[in-house]
Amino acid sequence: MLRIAGNKDDEGRNVRVPAWARTAGALLSATLLTTACSTSPTAQGGPAPTELRLAIGGESEDGYDPTLGWGRYGSPLFQSTLLGRDADLNLTNDLATGHSVSPDGLVWTVDLRADAKFSDGQPVTAKDVAYTFTTAAKSGGLTDVTVLKEAVVVDEDTVELRLTQPQSTFVNRLVSLGIVPEHAHGADYAREPVGSGPFVLEQWDEGQQLIVKRNDAYYGQKPAFERVVFVFTGEDATLAAARSGQVHVASLPSSLARTGLPGMALRDVDSVDNRGISFPYLPAEGRTTAEGRPIGNAVTSDRAVRQAVNYALDRQALVDGVLDGFGSPATGPVDGMPWFEPSAAIEDNDPERAKKLLDEAGWTDPDGDGVRERAGVKAEFPLLYPASDSLRQGLALAVVDMLKPIGIAVSAQGESWEVIRTRMHAEPVLFGWGSHDPTEMHTLYSSARAGVELWNPGFYANPAVDAHLDAAMATTDPEVATREWKAAQFDGAQGFSAQGDAAWAWLVNLKHTYFANQCLDLGPEQVEPHGHGWPVTWNIAAWRWTC
Repeated sequence: MLRIAGNKDDEGRNVRVPAWARTAGALLSATLLTTACSTSPTAQGGPAPTELRLAIGGESEDGYDPTLGWGRYGSPLFQSTLLGRDADLNLTNDLATGHSVSPDGLVWTVDLRADAKFSDGQPVTAKDVAYTFTTAAKSGGLTDVTVLKEAVVVDEDTVELRLTQPQSTFVNRLVSLGIVPEHAHGADYAREPVGSGPFVLEQWDEGQQLIVKRNDAYYGQKPAFERVVFVFTGEDATLAAARSGQVHVASLPSSLARTGLPGMALRDVDSVDNRGISFPYLPAEGRTTAEGRPIGNAVTSDRAVRQAVNYALDRQALVDGVLDGFGSPATGPVDGMPWFEPSAAIEDNDPERAKKLLDEAGWTDPDGDGVRERAGVKAEFPLLYPASDSLRQGLALAVVDMLKPIGIAVSAQGESWEVIRTRMHAEPVLFGWGSHDPTEMHTLYSSARAGVELWNPGFYANPAVDAHLDAAMATTDPEVATREWKAAQFDGAQGFSAQGDAAWAWLVNLKHTYFANQCLDLGPEQVEPHGHGWPVTWNIAAWRWTC
């Protein structure tokens, strides 16, 4: 579920949930529940509705422009992508009929279908594809296309994407970047998108709802519903709407997932949406960023402390207690993905081993106050989390309790993302990540990413890990890439994982929990990425009413 904190998400992206919707016990307003063309949600056994209502997360205040990052964590709705992924995450064609990569990995050639049209009736051509990739590369948006050197139109339905260097993960740009029309991509595009996807934007009442209608000119499988209304509500209002039958699909946190809702069935979906603690990796020696933000921490810069934290945490207890069982212990940022290295994991908590690591590193408790120290430095630190996120608050408080017995004093502190950004290089932070794209490992652990946006906030750096990460990115052989991704986690001697440098302490992988009308078939489940962008909609064109 999309978590809102200070109008920013984990990637610093603007999102909006209205104040009335965040108020405890808030109910949906008349404006939210009534639209000019509405049909009320249908009870089981009634006539099939022509309109669906979904309460599945917050809106993007930045609008719906793929060149700025829209759609990278779910269906772009209004736009098509060159490639897609099926329920098993295998690549499928969408706008593309095929693609090939040159032996040196520098040229990606994409052939396009000839029957795709934008919602304004104009054909989708190679010029539009080239324009989209070129614009995304220049925009500096959340979809990273900076490796693109140029996009060249070969003919009307063929484009070459030429790179400055090979990048094994560039295929994910073909999956995530929605194609926009060169002729209609103006200043207002983000709020008035034109695309070739299954839906067309009809109405956007900012802070309340987004109404989309079926694109009857769509070349692919036509949606079964004429309209879909996305309502933007907080947890309490979403629960009230689901309980009263005002929405067909509701995304609710795991703490509410065992609530019985009449006429609705629980759908808990596996994900790589994780939560973990980033550690400041450098010692506290007066370093600052260019903006004057402090870098380094006298406690977490010690590998023994970072590993001790990893061993002391009872991740299954976090799943059972904080997630109410809807999740799994997290051992790294890519658990269960093809590039996950199992030997990197610390799966079982071992508080006694944690104490031994601290003893051997000279962290003792000479005054008997329950907090270890070394050379006059107390083994204590704050753990920052976004203040409006109740799930992260629960995790942070549980971590405090789990680390106290081994002599590490942690204080859980809820802050806005604006405050967290000023302190995250010097104090641990409870973040959320998770992607179908292994590039995220490079983002979180490469020294080249240290201090960039929210990436590698702890300034972690290990030349051997950098070499593996860079090799994984640069190869043209998928098997080599997978081998290098795994080695970056742990190669038997070192790595970024808990068995190596323990640069993070990963806590849990969430199950995304939804309630859906019992008559609504959402199709097969796909392991979902981080909750931004409504990932449950990955196959929304295939949703069907069955009663």
